[in-house]
Amino acid sequence: MSENIAENIAIGLVNTLKIAEESPHGLYLTDSIGERVLLPMRYVTEQMREGDLIDVFIYTDSEDRVVATTQRPLAMRGEFALMKVTDIAPFGAFVDWGLPKELLVPNKMQKNRLEIGKSYIVHVTYDFDTGRLYGDTRIGRHLLSDIKGLKSGDAADLLIVARTPLGYKVIANHNYEGMLYHNEIFQPLETGQHVKGYIKKIRPDGKLDLSLQPIGRAKTDVSVQKVRDRLAQNGGTLPFTYKSDAGAIQQQFGISKKAFKKALTTLLENGEIVLHDTAIEVKKQA
Repeated sequence: MSENIAENIAIGLVNTLKIAEESPHGLYLTDSIGERVLLPMRYVTEQMREGDLIDVFIYTDSEDRVVATTQRPLAMRGEFALMKVTDIAPFGAFVDWGLPKELLVPNKMQKNRLEIGKSYIVHVTYDFDTGRLYGDTRIGRHLLSDIKGLKSGDAADLLIVARTPLGYKVIANHNYEGMLYHNEIFQPLETGQHVKGYIKKIRPDGKLDLSLQPIGRAKTDVSVQKVRDRLAQNGGTLPFTYKSDAGAIQQQFGISKKAFKKALTTLLENGEIVLHDTAIEVKKQA
């Protein structure tokens, strides 16, 4: 939790606010300029005391009143998440975003008409004119092509968007379009899943080539640790060598054969393992 109280209450984001007073309906929270918002009684705990700072998410309830909650949505303002359609109305579709009041995706903000029971990648958008949060499935309009502050090797939060013939289309850091290629993926992936990834290359069009494995030396370090961990889990011996099948390596360690061979070389050079004809074994300490 932040130690600084929010200057202004911001809808669609987590705010650090001060508990100002109790009421029959809950707790009134204030920002640094005295603006108040209600935390309804169902979110109040015995540990909350007047004067305490608490982190709350701010949104509008079913009566369009600005309220606070200790719950967290699947995505906050400016973020994307996979959301399921729960209802259809003449003016739009409602999706479950993890809060009691469902999020409206107006018809004009739907790339294609949404269908009840299906799930879609949705961007949480704030309308400054109405003060309301909406969902938007027109993903491209919320992505940036001007890459600032990113470089090859940087870690990134990846949201899996869709499977394509080349690989998986992803959104990196809720701002950039990227691609994970099939031949570099060694674990199951699903639409809507969040995974940690790494930037391999920034393309001229502003899109990113990404990897689930660290780049360069860091990649070797991670692979080495995966081999160490599997050895420890299997009594110090595994039926793998430099000649082992790539598919078996991927299934056992979640890395490529190339990365596995580099890891073996590192472990051998460190004196950590012994290589036999059909297996590797943790080297016994003298």
